[in-house]
Amino acid sequence: MLYHLLYPLHTEYSFFNVFRYVTFRTASATLTALLISFLMGPWLIARLRQFQIGQHIRREGPEAHRSKAGTPTMGGVLILTAIVVPTLLWANLTSVFVWVALGTTVAFGLIGFADDYLKIVRKQSQGLSARAKMLLQTGCAIVVGLLLYDMSRHGDYSTALLFPFFKEIRPELGWLFVPFAILLLVGASNAVNLTDGLDGLAIGTVLIAAAAYTVLTYVTGHAQFSSYLDLIHIPRIWELAIFGGAMVGASLGFLWFNCYPAQLFMGDVGSLALGSAIGTIALLIKQELLLVLVGGVFVLEALSVIVQVSSFKLTGKRVFRMAPLHHHFELAGWSEPKIIIRFWILGVMFALASLTTLKLR
Repeated sequence: MLYHLLYPLHTEYSFFNVFRYVTFRTASATLTALLISFLMGPWLIARLRQFQIGQHIRREGPEAHRSKAGTPTMGGVLILTAIVVPTLLWANLTSVFVWVALGTTVAFGLIGFADDYLKIVRKQSQGLSARAKMLLQTGCAIVVGLLLYDMSRHGDYSTALLFPFFKEIRPELGWLFVPFAILLLVGASNAVNLTDGLDGLAIGTVLIAAAAYTVLTYVTGHAQFSSYLDLIHIPRIWELAIFGGAMVGASLGFLWFNCYPAQLFMGDVGSLALGSAIGTIALLIKQELLLVLVGGVFVLEALSVIVQVSSFKLTGKRVFRMAPLHHHFELAGWSEPKIIIRFWILGVMFALASLTTLKLR
């Protein structure tokens, strides 16, 4: 919005030419998201407490989590606001990529909101059934996959698949791109949801992944950089960096209230939205497979659940003390802050490793 209002004035006032630069608008979106978080956060916490919208702790969870019962949740509303508003303010809204990212994030956020609302406000302990939640997520992912596939048929997108480290391997997925997109979006959203179990763990890891993908987005949209690094250049995709910058600012702002001991939890409205946002960026900039590395912590958390469930069903034995993985370390005697910081360190290592793949090709 500000881009469309102020940039045209550059012909009369040279100062407004700064709105032309994606780097300036990305930084501005990040700061705006941070400011919204700081201003809205205390108000939201007070309202959630007023309406007694507090966290429900599962009986099968670690005993140490009992003290967290009643902590305000559904803080993902703050995250969504801090992502959507700065993106609308600073991005070029003629970019279809921006709208795909915003639409997907809000759609998955609404699914999470419905789940949280049923669990906390309507006192339905299970919220949405696992089947209903999966169907809704799959439905949203189908729409995104079909939209991108249709764009590829008009030359505005590519359904080719890039492999890290191997620049010559670029298989064309064609219509198979749609089920691939479904798997990636649903998997990413649920992986972040599984990671959201300790104060600041999920949002800190999302912050790291979002920062890495913001860099990757800018590089992909830059004709010279993408050519030098042998990436698929997608014109105007770098407007998506503003969305990524807003994610970074929103994550940093929410972490202020979610760090140990947490004053506010994100709930499914936040975790599902953030997971889908990261997955959508990966799809749009053609770095889908790199998501396994960028989101390495999320992958480990999701795999720990899969391994635990599979092992118990097949052998009757558990591999971990408890899944997801962060609970295993809790029961092993690690303090919560230690687990969080060490998982963040892993997240930084994964993100840096993913950026090195740009050159090692």
